[in-house]
Amino acid sequence: MTTSLPFSLLELASVREGDTIGQTLANSVAYARHAESLGFSRFWLAEHHNMEGISSAATSVLIGHIANATETIRVGSGGVMLPNHPPLVIAEQFGTLEILHPGRIDLGLGRAPGTDPMTSRALRREGLGAEQFPHDVAELQRLLGPLDRSRPVNAIPGADTNVPIWLLGSSLYSAQLAAQQGLPYAFAGHFAPRLYREALRLYREQFQPSAKLDKPYAMLAVPAVAADTDEEARFLTTTSYRRILSLFRGQPLWMRPPVESMDGYWNPEEEAGVRGFLALQLLGTANTVQGQLDQLLDSVEIDELMVTVDLYDPEKRRHALDILASLPQFRR
Repeated sequence: MTTSLPFSLLELASVREGDTIGQTLANSVAYARHAESLGFSRFWLAEHHNMEGISSAATSVLIGHIANATETIRVGSGGVMLPNHPPLVIAEQFGTLEILHPGRIDLGLGRAPGTDPMTSRALRREGLGAEQFPHDVAELQRLLGPLDRSRPVNAIPGADTNVPIWLLGSSLYSAQLAAQQGLPYAFAGHFAPRLYREALRLYREQFQPSAKLDKPYAMLAVPAVAADTDEEARFLTTTSYRRILSLFRGQPLWMRPPVESMDGYWNPEEEAGVRGFLALQLLGTANTVQGQLDQLLDSVEIDELMVTVDLYDPEKRRHALDILASLPQFRR
């Protein structure tokens, strides 16, 4: 029997080579509206800094922009890289977003900087790195919870908004912390697939109920390229190949047009690295993706699927959502 579950989207606000940031963000709005019309559950934006080709650095600003342009889809961070920010600032930002868009805001948290060390220092959180993460998560929970006048500092606005907090990760650390804290957990299988089974299993086995969540709730993020034919999907995904190759080489991450063949673009070692990066990719027609997704869901227990769709043509990107929404696994 085919498992059905909510589908959500992860967005980097990726810039096509030659496009402006304004055009990119307009495309993201159209993409989010289309996802909402199809019944996707969430639209999350990822924080990255000093990366040419990614325009989601001001994550909370974009969340507000997307939420204002939509009506029902949940909008959030996938995630805010907490080492970059004082918890009070994040509580104020996301508390304000929740007040403006009640019941629609998610706060996904990561413990990586989302950038290089020099840029991380420029964000003015030097010395307060990943080791501070559990403390900062606890402080955010306090600041978004009931107003506590016995404390000298509260988030105004932010207090009493109870914005849902998610922990995100690509290793076992955040899975264990999410389990200990009784928080929902999302695994970043779209770029670090190696430990997805172990991390999600560990999260369920170690989960401790909390006031926020009485049982584990796990989401898995994977890449997806859906098209009308398998051949077209293989052609379209070369945009992702070229982008990941640029990442490996330390080059700008512009989205470039797909190509008929990757011959001459990569060497065997780079090809193996790119394909490993995309090991959980869903690729092909509706029937092909249905079979791949059934196999994936047989290998791991999750409550929600998040996809990142890295396509050069905005219309084909939206059409990929039509195909994903047609799957029997898609729960509206």
